[in-house]
Amino acid sequence: MHTAPSATARPRPFTDEDLSRIIEMAWEDRTPFESIAVQFGLGEGDVITLLRRQLKPGSFRRWRQRVTGRATKHQALRSPAVDRAYCPTQYKHR
Repeated sequence: MHTAPSATARPRPFTDEDLSRIIEMAWEDRTPFESIAVQFGLGEGDVITLLRRQLKPGSFRRWRQRVTGRATKHQALRSPAVDRAYCPTQYKHR
C-alpha cells in the first residue's frame, strides 16, 4: 500500500493498481484532473506531487510539459463538444 500526498486531508492508502490507474489517467489527454479527484480524492496539486514521487525525473518533466496549459486536462477549459474522457476508437476491439 502507498499513501497519497495531500495538503488538505489525511493521506489515503492506494494499492499498486490504484496508483497505476491514477498515473494512466494523468497521462491521458482527455481525462481532466476533476475526474481523478472524483474517483480518487486527489486534486491537481496532489496528482502532481504523486507523479513527481512515482515517475522518473525525466518522465515527470515530459508529463508536466505535456499537460501544462492543456485545456482538456481541466473541465472548465474544455470545449462543450468534448463530452467524454477517451477517443471514440480507444476501447474498440480490432
